[in-house]
Amino acid sequence: MTAKIDEHTTFSENDFRNTVPRFAPEARKANQALVDLIRKFAEQNDATPAQIALAWVLAQKPWIVPIPGTTKMHRLEENLRAVDVELTPDDLREIDDLTSQIKVEGERYSESAQRMINR
Repeated sequence: MTAKIDEHTTFSENDFRNTVPRFAPEARKANQALVDLIRKFAEQNDATPAQIALAWVLAQKPWIVPIPGTTKMHRLEENLRAVDVELTPDDLREIDDLTSQIKVEGERYSESAQRMINR
């Protein structure tokens, strides 16, 4: 949801995303519409798409904690600022309405990873 990856993005040979169906080029192309909707919502709310995604997760239940990954300090700082993004009930409804319009393509995990999860 960072809006930094598109269908033309290439990952290094050992990047785990090469094994994730949702990161296949055709899935990234299909899912771009969802990324674009979140990006537009983020711009309207003076936030980044990543901050909106994290703020949305934080707004779901008080006991749910997102665990974003990053290797860059500026991304960590950006992610931490998601706690300052206050999504109103109307915002949450709007996000739900927007995201319900788009079917996400590609499974979240590879078959082998999914088998490990379902043990």
